[in-house]
Amino acid sequence: MEKTYDPKQIEQHWYNIWEDKGYFKPTGKGKPYCIMIPPPNVTGTLHMGHGFQYALMDTMIRYHRMKGDNTLWQVGYDHAGIATQMIVERQLQKQGVSRHDLGREKFVEKVWQWREESGNLINQQMRRIGISVDWERERFTMDQGLSEAVQEVFIKLHEEGLIYRGKRLVNWDPKLLTAISDLEVISQEEPGHLWHIQYPLTEGTGHVTIATTRPETLLGDVAVAVHPEDERYQSLIGKSVKLPIAERTIPIIADEFVEQGFGSGCVKITPAHDFNDYQVGKTHDLPMINILTPNAALNDNVPEDYRGMDRFDARKKIIRELDDLNLLEKIEDYMVKIPRGDRSGVVVEPYLTDQWFVKAEVLAKKATEVVEQGLIKFVPDNWSKTYFQWMHNIEDWCISRQLWWGHRIPAWYDTDGNIYVGPNESAIREKHRLDPSTQLHQDDDVLDTWFSSALWPFSTLGWPHNSEELKTFYPTAVLVTGFDIIFFWVARMIMFGLKFTEEIPFHEVYITGLVKDSEGQKMSKSKGNVLDPLDLIDGIKLEDLLKKRTSTLLQPQMADKITQETKKHFPDGIPSYGTDALRFTYCALASTGRDVRFELSRLEGYRNFCNKIWNATRYVLMHTEEHGVSNNDHLPLNLSDRWILSKLQSVIKKVHEHIEHYRFDLLAQTLYEFTWNEYCDWYLELTKPILFAKDNPEAQKATRHTLVRVLEILLKLLHPIMPFITEEIWQKIGPMAGKTGKTIMLERFPESDETQIDSDAEQTVEWLKQVIVGIRNIRGEMNIAPSKPIHAIFHKGTETDRQRISENKTFIMTLAKLSQANYAEANETLPQAATSLVGEMEILIPIEGLINVDEEIARLKKELDKVSNDLEKSTQKLSNENFTARAPADVVKKEQDRAAELRYTKKQLVEKIASFK
Repeated sequence: MEKTYDPKQIEQHWYNIWEDKGYFKPTGKGKPYCIMIPPPNVTGTLHMGHGFQYALMDTMIRYHRMKGDNTLWQVGYDHAGIATQMIVERQLQKQGVSRHDLGREKFVEKVWQWREESGNLINQQMRRIGISVDWERERFTMDQGLSEAVQEVFIKLHEEGLIYRGKRLVNWDPKLLTAISDLEVISQEEPGHLWHIQYPLTEGTGHVTIATTRPETLLGDVAVAVHPEDERYQSLIGKSVKLPIAERTIPIIADEFVEQGFGSGCVKITPAHDFNDYQVGKTHDLPMINILTPNAALNDNVPEDYRGMDRFDARKKIIRELDDLNLLEKIEDYMVKIPRGDRSGVVVEPYLTDQWFVKAEVLAKKATEVVEQGLIKFVPDNWSKTYFQWMHNIEDWCISRQLWWGHRIPAWYDTDGNIYVGPNESAIREKHRLDPSTQLHQDDDVLDTWFSSALWPFSTLGWPHNSEELKTFYPTAVLVTGFDIIFFWVARMIMFGLKFTEEIPFHEVYITGLVKDSEGQKMSKSKGNVLDPLDLIDGIKLEDLLKKRTSTLLQPQMADKITQETKKHFPDGIPSYGTDALRFTYCALASTGRDVRFELSRLEGYRNFCNKIWNATRYVLMHTEEHGVSNNDHLPLNLSDRWILSKLQSVIKKVHEHIEHYRFDLLAQTLYEFTWNEYCDWYLELTKPILFAKDNPEAQKATRHTLVRVLEILLKLLHPIMPFITEEIWQKIGPMAGKTGKTIMLERFPESDETQIDSDAEQTVEWLKQVIVGIRNIRGEMNIAPSKPIHAIFHKGTETDRQRISENKTFIMTLAKLSQANYAEANETLPQAATSLVGEMEILIPIEGLINVDEEIARLKKELDKVSNDLEKSTQKLSNENFTARAPADVVKKEQDRAAELRYTKKQLVEKIASFK
């Protein structure tokens, strides 16, 4: 083996072999186990969320493959309607061309061309993470089979009356000129104003005051609402007011949705431009006046002076006019939640328009029941409450989008506005016996991307055809996804799966947290804290990182800020960590929390873990390759061999439990602690007295066998998380352990063997470790060089202690680096010594000749003075209210921790000085 571990030398090599040999394909044998990859956008590049989820899914897939299951990880991509169309439109804009210049057919051809040329970047990046998907079964939501499934579902739902076309309020993006889903709207608080406007009563001289953050919508008001129990307005319910500027009379109505304590307790009702008002309008059968054009200018339903004005220009004009009319009571500064399109960045408008909808409530009933009955389980379980909350309040789903890229709605219109739904125009003409002269025009809209995504678990397996894959792998085992799309994807897959296959789409839904930076901040380019998994794997220089982050900006003015923030977070660029270290980090961070804080220090620690495994293997090979290894599992084993094999059995059992329960954090912790602490730090050290002995060939044969056997099993336990390093090492260790397979990934996953559990060996070695650590601690406290041999005296204790000292003296002498060791008799006079306790047994290290007591006391006193000084400064700082009140909380906490550490150090130093005196 090479002296140092270099992931770049092995990762691509092994991935190519795995893929070329077809190891990722289902074997056709064993219990079916299938995971559907959440289809990334074809436009996308690999981000931390992808990497995190893929590492967890691949861990499960590799585990079940090694268990002998018939394993399929279905891969594919989403056509990402809006995102993809925007990218291609931007490319055309650079050439001075719009999609309208090209026309629909040519534009869609351009999108397909772009998809073929550069849309597959992400699958190359996915390979770098080491994911073992069946690449030969790659699907795309716009491929022929999935398009057929989408069309089939739409037609069937329409025939059953579960899809309809109607005029309703939707989120409207006035830049992209399309309806968008709630998921595509980002609402954030921004500084704004609350305008208090007087609406004069039509009878008498009074008025009511309403407060609004969108005064331009006043022109679409159709009522003023008050709470039915608000005593201030009881006499006004049923009366009317004069709508300023529009000069219309509108009624005062009573509705319980009004908050009496907000503003004046009077609310303007604009059903065509506010979701809450829309519901009030339906309840009270109010007219719905749309005042906007698709690009958010004011239309012909407003006074002539305002027609054609941009909505925000109209706002300014309305404020000026209200002020001139003395109807503007006051203006307050106010933090307003502004909804913006996540793609366009413009303010989204609630907009009344003709769209296609799914009657979701009908489909939701059964989809709710299967979760209530435990047929589908959420992990962690608390996410089922989120699911129920949405399902119990579900609204009809707007599925049409005013785009050109996507599944075009299979509906045609004649010149009279009649709607015909079918797979194509000829089928419609035949079914409805239409006269050849009847002109038909297909609906221009496409389906919401989530519509095709909702079919993903069964359409990718061949539905609507009853394929062998569908019969074998559906329902799938588990869905791995984020909490942010429980409503938009998970719920809809369950609804559609039950509707069209009469089965649940998956048995469990494992919800992951959101990957954030080490301080819990969301990752973004503007903050400079965003991480690219490939940069962590390969490393990247600062100059290349800056170029990468600023060269493709849509807003070039952000370049300076991004440069500064990036330099702050990554002043020296990003070093190379390798894929296995990154995957292990992802697993170690996969707790049950809502957020996942990604720390580079953890990643560095797990890169060191890879090095530890590599170096341990080199030690094993150094002591086994030239001697040969017996594959006899019935060799007489010594204490350390029996101990490590016994400990290994509990680790194997825990590994199974943690994977089955999706506790990847505990899985990583279990494997890390056993590998580093037990196998590397203790077992390898315990083998040295045996392997370096000159007169014990049988014990050496047993130890060599155990070294290889345990490492080979450990590699298989680690493989699902760390596939590359384990494959590379297993190719050397596997044959030595008697394995004849060609790859570790098709080896049988280890099962615990209760016959190997040896509680006596475990107790004895734990005792032995305490003795050795006790002696090492005395060395450290007394400042005795590790290389200096010392004398140990054991005193008191039990007969078992005495026996263990006798039987394991070689281990103790070697690992504790003792020149001599003996058990003191009860009446023996003991020398001045440093002491440690193991149970009732005392360990004494005579200090005569080891250190100069006076010099050591002087050194400790000098150290105590410094610590006392630092503690006094820290205490004064913390007692200063200016510091504790004004400094950031994390800075104060850091100082408090420092003070606590100094107090502990001071106590230790005082005790040490006293012990010498």
